[in-house]
Amino acid sequence: MTDNTAGREAPRTDSPYAWWRLLIALLLSTVGGAGMWSVVVALPAVQADFGIARADASLPYTLTMVCFGFGGIAMGRLSDRFGIIVPAVLGTVILAAGFGVASLAGGLTAFALAQGLLIGVGASSTFGPLIADTSQWFVRRRGIAVAIAASGNYLAGTLWPPVIQHFIATSGWRATYLGLGVFCLVAMLPLAAALRRRHPPSVAGAGAARTAHPVVDISPRALQTLLVIAGFACCVAMAMPQVHIVAYCADLGFGPARGAQMLSVMLGCGIVSRLTFGWISDRIGGLRTLLLGSGLQCAALILFLPFDGLVSLFLVSALFGLFQGGIVPSYAIIVREFFPAKEAGARVGTVIMATLFGMALGGWLSGVIFDLTGSYRAAFLHGIAWNVVNLAIAGWLLRRASGAKGAAVPA
Repeated sequence: MTDNTAGREAPRTDSPYAWWRLLIALLLSTVGGAGMWSVVVALPAVQADFGIARADASLPYTLTMVCFGFGGIAMGRLSDRFGIIVPAVLGTVILAAGFGVASLAGGLTAFALAQGLLIGVGASSTFGPLIADTSQWFVRRRGIAVAIAASGNYLAGTLWPPVIQHFIATSGWRATYLGLGVFCLVAMLPLAAALRRRHPPSVAGAGAARTAHPVVDISPRALQTLLVIAGFACCVAMAMPQVHIVAYCADLGFGPARGAQMLSVMLGCGIVSRLTFGWISDRIGGLRTLLLGSGLQCAALILFLPFDGLVSLFLVSALFGLFQGGIVPSYAIIVREFFPAKEAGARVGTVIMATLFGMALGGWLSGVIFDLTGSYRAAFLHGIAWNVVNLAIAGWLLRRASGAKGAAVPA
């Protein structure tokens, strides 16, 4: 492979160029995040167009999340082998094609397949792989850098829905999807091209030097498995308020509009949370950040039980957003602390997939529990139980790391 850094200064970690790449990654993630949020906004219009039930209309979202998770692993492996430029360009083309194919769908099956196999897989390149690549370019400020990169998903959730809804109302969902495909192709390809340089060759050594102290005396496979279980568990718990807060407010008599406002507050505070916990992780490490965030999330879930007034729910929703937003990025920090840099893309993608599956299952199980009990109280208790599982794993790993000696976990 030709060295495209010849004749100029070699890339370095924590350099101005690294921060410039981070800005590009944030923009790429924000634009590509349209793939996750478009189907949520378009659901009513798609349901009306195809003449299907609400449960059937929800299938494309589920398939999108599943393929987003599996796609993140595949795109992560491509990033480990060829650099982020390959999955970024490939994901852009697949995402744009998915919007185009979906706009032509004649029925639910074709639309769901386009959403999952194309839009879901394409959008996956703009989350986990970008987070993993960002972690390669930072050592001293890795925590805050990863948090910024991970915020692109929440920024997309803040910016895209009103834009998409406007164009669906004025031009229809098919024209909107086609326009999204064209916009993503035009906007994302130049951004992807700006990330063509590979990470510094010395980053692996720098990362090893930085993580000589946090060692866990278990096998890499066991550690990866525990991180997957922890990611799944924390997001089953996280899904209860995020997926059901609108319905919960409607049941309490406040109306779905108030619930949507609470969700916006929650996601907005989630951005603040990711940045804050990124700053914290630079000082205490990934495992301690995971334990702290998980403990605070559990406390916020408990607060949903005694407080059900309008003002109190707004406050608890804000607290929940402030507490939970930093949990998922902490997994990327842990991976970079305990595993070789060359494996970052695939390993981060695997944990991210587990968190997505946790969100999907947690949202569904909360609905099932509500149907069985007629109340969300049991659903909140169910989420708290899963949160305790996450706390137990994080605490156990931290104890094993504190007592271990030697170098980083071997490959």
